Amino acid sequence: MVNQPLDSRAVFLLSQIGHHVAYRFTEQLARLDLDPAHFAVLGHLAGADGRSQQELADLLRVHRNAMVGLVDELEKRALVTRRPHPVDRRAHAVHLTDHAREALAAIQSEADALESEILAPLDETERALLLPLLHRIAAHAELPAGIHPGLQRRRRARREPQ
Repeated sequence: MVNQPLDSRAVFLLSQIGHHVAYRFTEQLARLDLDPAHFAVLGHLAGADGRSQQELADLLRVHRNAMVGLVDELEKRALVTRRPHPVDRRAHAVHLTDHAREALAAIQSEADALESEILAPLDETERALLLPLLHRIAAHAELPAGIHPGLQRRRRARREPQ
């Protein structure tokens, strides 16, 4: 293994491509004054608006205090509102604003363009094969579907002194 060139190792190539795509997507989000953690919260609310902060924290596997901070940031940007939870009087339901829906549409458009660009060297048959293979690798690694492992690192990094 030591004498093998790195680009002959699947794990290196997956890491290299993953880093490149994450960097590019983060750049796209930054133009909207967002980061991947913000996008994750907005994306989950787009699927089921009105979740509690605790539900969002559980879904994204972040500490509830980190979720409060994320929702605070999104609320300051007028992307979400907090309302009393309809069932649990101790909780707040988090709702998308119209501004958030517009931002999500812009993000989706940019993400689609990035995916097309990244997958451009593959023909339709190869593209159809790639996704199931990646799902199998992710499942084998016991990665939660739709949750990026960088979310926990992002929140820790913001707490560390500069």
